[in-house]
Amino acid sequence: MFFKEHPFLTLGWLAAVFGLFLYSFTQIDLGLTLTQISFWQTIQTNFQYIGYFNRPLSTNLFLGMMFLLTLFYLLFLRQGEKGGLKKKLVWRLVFLTAFVLLFSYNAFSHDLFNYIFDAKIVTFYNDNPYQHKALDYHDDPMLGFMHWTHRTYPYGPLWLGLTVPLSFLGFQKLLFTIYLFKGLVIASYLAICWVIYQILARTKGKKEALLGLVFFAFNPLIIVEGLVSAHNDLVMMAFLMLGLLFLVREKRLPAFLLLGLSIAVKFATGLLLPVFLVVAYLQIRKKKINWDWVWLFSVLLMLGGIIAASLRLEFQPWYIFYCLSLLALLVKKQILQGLSVIFSIGLLFYYVPFLYLGNWDPPIPTFKIALLVTLGVFSLIWIIFFGKAGGGRGKKS
Repeated sequence: MFFKEHPFLTLGWLAAVFGLFLYSFTQIDLGLTLTQISFWQTIQTNFQYIGYFNRPLSTNLFLGMMFLLTLFYLLFLRQGEKGGLKKKLVWRLVFLTAFVLLFSYNAFSHDLFNYIFDAKIVTFYNDNPYQHKALDYHDDPMLGFMHWTHRTYPYGPLWLGLTVPLSFLGFQKLLFTIYLFKGLVIASYLAICWVIYQILARTKGKKEALLGLVFFAFNPLIIVEGLVSAHNDLVMMAFLMLGLLFLVREKRLPAFLLLGLSIAVKFATGLLLPVFLVVAYLQIRKKKINWDWVWLFSVLLMLGGIIAASLRLEFQPWYIFYCLSLLALLVKKQILQGLSVIFSIGLLFYYVPFLYLGNWDPPIPTFKIALLVTLGVFSLIWIIFFGKAGGGRGKKS
């Protein structure tokens, strides 16, 4: 029976995920009608009332769901560290979570609409999105609920190559197209989950592989920004992780090809080209490779990518996707696991003032800076505490 093992964890997690699914519809833009079906319009209006006209309730609901997701995530991590989880149960929950949130609304970001419109410039307007922006089509109804309409296409050519066919298949039906685009991102999430398990099973063993899977798959920030908001960073990271899997298996040509595909989605993973080159050189020379050092160096390089992206525009919570899938390969490094959890959970609070006030105007920028500083302080405390605890254990032994 599905709920026989860890029923509290299983049912609690699924309840939190379903609650997030329902809550996402409170954030449907007031200028957007998902479907003309009359009974749905009544339901949509009721959900929108909570999100836009009862903001204290909306904020409290969001905080409650983030608390539940965080609680069950930490409990899953604890069970994983103790070896108390079974592979079949974890994978069932991963697929169920992905399936439910496939149909959620992209509540916390409008980027999905930009992805759709970029492809629409090709499939509907027969123009080049690198040269044209959404504002060039001022009569298009999508402009009524889009953000960032003033920018031209900022991503790599492969992302366009992946999304243009989806735009054709969507037949300019927005709701169907949304699900196609979300399906691509969620397939990427599942691919990353599978790769993490495969890499760790090969390099560390199945127990650590399951823990790494739990660390990534149930991370609340991955759930909110990846499965709900559907950022294309997961697609970029899926190609990268597949490349790393081939690299671990010493299949260097497909590894480099997949790295190239990752860069062609979104350019940040180009920072890892030196890692691929060094590992390939060591493999050719038949040298022993310490994969933990490879993953750690990769994390540091991608951290540089996060800093560069933040300086170019501003920091966004989903930027840490660049590191989280790699950190899953270092899941037994408790200091790194702790830092990852601190930032993953803390960054969920980014949306609280917006949900309460309905805008990003001052003092919200100050709040975001204060939040990052607070997370930095907590991280420093964790490092100091871990250092002292580690030192104590070392003396005792």
